[in-house]
Amino acid sequence: MRAAYALRCADGTVPLVYVAVYCGSLATVPQSYVDLAAEVGRQIAARGWNLVWGGGQTSMMGAVAREARAGGSHTYGVIPKGLATREIADRESTELHVVDTMRERKKMMDDKADAFLTLPGGIGTAEEFFEVWTAGVLGMHSKPVVLLDVDNHYKGLVEWLSELRDKGFVSHAALKSLVVTDDVSVALDACVVQALGRGDELGLRQ
Repeated sequence: MRAAYALRCADGTVPLVYVAVYCGSLATVPQSYVDLAAEVGRQIAARGWNLVWGGGQTSMMGAVAREARAGGSHTYGVIPKGLATREIADRESTELHVVDTMRERKKMMDDKADAFLTLPGGIGTAEEFFEVWTAGVLGMHSKPVVLLDVDNHYKGLVEWLSELRDKGFVSHAALKSLVVTDDVSVALDACVVQALGRGDELGLRQ
């Protein structure tokens, strides 16, 4: 059942699928969001996929990694030295890379991931989301970018993006490339659908 979700190569083999997850790491995040991250980790593992994340063990960041690893996923964490103490680096990670800068962190995560999933988060999460989405729009990669908008966390952001489109600052194609959903399973399905070239089936939630 797990392999049914995985992408297949031209020769029929199932490659390793690494999903990068961006999410909140502050201890002040409500428990419901920590539980959401845990569910994402469980579903990633259930599909036979692996996790790329920021390497911390606190809050949502820690929950997604623990549950993914408990389900058998390979967890690939990247954390800058300056944040290793603040976010408490997850020493239980299958792979943990401690780097010098945020730029190194993001590059390693971007290079490793096959798809990008953004959960509710703050300004750091938003910055990571915009960087990978913009890179895709500019043709720097063709990996799926998905926004998990639970409890209308990103409602204002999505409305603002629509306004930018209407004013001509953001293209219709850019918004069409972004999948927005409030359902974990749909979000993970979108990673597969877009990677198979069928992103039009989902698109931006209105």
